[in-house]
Amino acid sequence: MPIFMDRHEVPAGTTAETLATIHQEDLKIEHEFGCRGFTYWYDDDRKQAFCLIEAPNKEAIIDMHRKAHGDVPNRIIEVDPTIVTSFLGRISDPEKSQNTTLNIINDPAFRVIMVIETNNYLNRVEANQYSIFNQKFHKSITKTFDKFEGRIVKQNNNVYITSFKSVTNAVFCALKVRSNFKYITPKFEDHDRILKMAINAGVPVTAHNTIFEETVNLATRMCEHVHRQIVITQEIKSLYESENRNAFVDNDLIYTLSLDGQQFLTQLMDFIEDHWRDPELDVSGFSKSLGYSKSQFYRKLKSLTGKSPNIFIKDYRLNQSLKLLHEQRGNVSEIAFETGFNSLAYFSECFKRKFKILPSKYIQQHTF
Repeated sequence: MPIFMDRHEVPAGTTAETLATIHQEDLKIEHEFGCRGFTYWYDDDRKQAFCLIEAPNKEAIIDMHRKAHGDVPNRIIEVDPTIVTSFLGRISDPEKSQNTTLNIINDPAFRVIMVIETNNYLNRVEANQYSIFNQKFHKSITKTFDKFEGRIVKQNNNVYITSFKSVTNAVFCALKVRSNFKYITPKFEDHDRILKMAINAGVPVTAHNTIFEETVNLATRMCEHVHRQIVITQEIKSLYESENRNAFVDNDLIYTLSLDGQQFLTQLMDFIEDHWRDPELDVSGFSKSLGYSKSQFYRKLKSLTGKSPNIFIKDYRLNQSLKLLHEQRGNVSEIAFETGFNSLAYFSECFKRKFKILPSKYIQQHTF
């Protein structure tokens, strides 16, 4: 049976004790609707509660809540319990609240999410060096995550997504990862030493369909497209300074993306993700669709990404083509035209200029 997480906006004046009593009302009648409540999270500061429930469908959860206490959830999504554990650390009540008459839980589901990206499957130099790099980096970064109480949600050879309860721990962790990185592969050239990090924060259930999707999505976009090594949102900066008695974030090491920059990045990526395959896409249409003049668009994009609009579009297409080639989603010609290039020769020329290898050669050497 599927497992769901719902979100409740809790009225002002509600206490953790009140919510624990309401939760008990659910448990008394859950069998009538084929449901089984695992646990819940409550954030007194933000007045939000999130319930984890096994149920035949979303309607059963709504009907159960309505009959038990009338507090119908604002949103329900289906979740994987393993992923819930990775982000939130548990899928049952905290130990201190177990085996008590009233399980009072005041444990927020708000989490700080860090995305780290490093050398990808292209920037591997010699295969044995890349393997050594992965081993050393994983050992180092795992030790650092443990030190700062970060939970690894996802990892592969070049991407880590990690969850923290503390903003301070996340920021200190990023600085430590940055400091350690140069000692892991001292013989690598600078262009092979790729390390970018982004930190965002949010709650598990929003308008999206996947747990923490909105938070992870923005952090990933910040990591991949803002031309700074460590990027944080304005909210992270404010929370950090609040936790540390107004101690300021080191602006020389950490770049804070403004609310305006965050909005522009969201507009930019929403549009490019929908239109990058269109061979007719040009700067004029791009800027107009986002509501800017060509000169305004150029300035904002250059400031955010370090790239001109034409280079940004081309690089995005090339990065997508690299991914498709690596996943063997077609031959070179098919992928060239699928990614918006009208000419196979021009695609191969651009690919070689950016990645220092022809796409046909890449397929031979880097796919198995």
